[in-house]
Amino acid sequence: MSQERIYWLAWSQIPGINSNVLEKFLEYYGTLQEAWLADVAELKAIAPLRSNVVEAIAGTRSQLNPEKFLQEHLRQNPHFWTPADPDYPRLLLETPGIPPVIYYRGEVNPEENQGIVPVMAIVGTRKATEHGCRWARQLSSYLAQYGFTIVGGMAKGIETLAHEACLAVKGRTIAVLATGVDVIYPQQQQLIYQQILSHGGLILSEYPAGSNPDSNRFRARNRLIAALSRGVLVIEAPEQSGCLITARHANEFGRDVYVLPNSPEVPQARGCLRLLNQGANLILSAEELLLQLGSVPQVDPLPQSRPDLTPDLAQVFQVVQTEPTSFEAIVTGSNLPSGLVAGALLELELLGLVSQLPGMMYKKSAT
Repeated sequence: MSQERIYWLAWSQIPGINSNVLEKFLEYYGTLQEAWLADVAELKAIAPLRSNVVEAIAGTRSQLNPEKFLQEHLRQNPHFWTPADPDYPRLLLETPGIPPVIYYRGEVNPEENQGIVPVMAIVGTRKATEHGCRWARQLSSYLAQYGFTIVGGMAKGIETLAHEACLAVKGRTIAVLATGVDVIYPQQQQLIYQQILSHGGLILSEYPAGSNPDSNRFRARNRLIAALSRGVLVIEAPEQSGCLITARHANEFGRDVYVLPNSPEVPQARGCLRLLNQGANLILSAEELLLQLGSVPQVDPLPQSRPDLTPDLAQVFQVVQTEPTSFEAIVTGSNLPSGLVAGALLELELLGLVSQLPGMMYKKSAT
């Protein structure tokens, strides 16, 4: 276990300490462990800290043992990432103000975290029109069938419909919460929460188990949705919608924003029309959206050393080409039973060596 993981967690417990401060400490000391041991007066000289934050640092460090705190924290929060962990989402690392800790529940896709599998956000109002509901379902299911992971805030209305439509076509979806990953808010969202987990999806949050929602946490959730995504689709949003916060952050992070048009007489469309006026992309059809998304910059995978492969894995890997290769061609070329080939392909995917495409097609991952 990385020592830095322990200290990212420890520093996150101090009120007033955010990732911008921690980045200054890292730049100066090289590690957060060294910063933890540094004199408070020196810390204050490195980063602008208010007096109450300085007091909080001194008080917390005198009472909190980072190693012991980690063990206690893991009892209620067994699954979380810090920027020191290899699975911390790649796009977040490239975003200013990264969260010191991300808690998760569900199934992790390493390629998704590395930025290889594209993630798109679909957000919108809780009080959607029938027009908005229809488009939310259509766009989510269409993108999911083309290999996009759909992320949203699990809010009622547009976002729940997007999660459901994705799952209906056996796609993958991520819900970002303004609560702990164990807290469902409101309780009426219990069903979609369970469906996401039971169908191999993922629940994410910046907050530890047991955390309840507040207005600041909803704003932070919207920011995290934008940071995790290659682009944000705003289906419907009135003028004061929180979705506009998500879109604003997307612009700050260099992500594309796409909006669904409607009449100015429809209240749920006015926020979208404002975004269009600010330069957002127009959604005219699912097919055209997919063409637009084809120009979204791809993230180069992190360089990895190739692991030693068993003979069967090596045999299957040799048959897979850099161009899409059908499952049948891989079975024929490897001269192995189809069940063994299926298992080998799954293992090669988990190793980051092979990518699955729609229609039971596979190709070698870029190295």
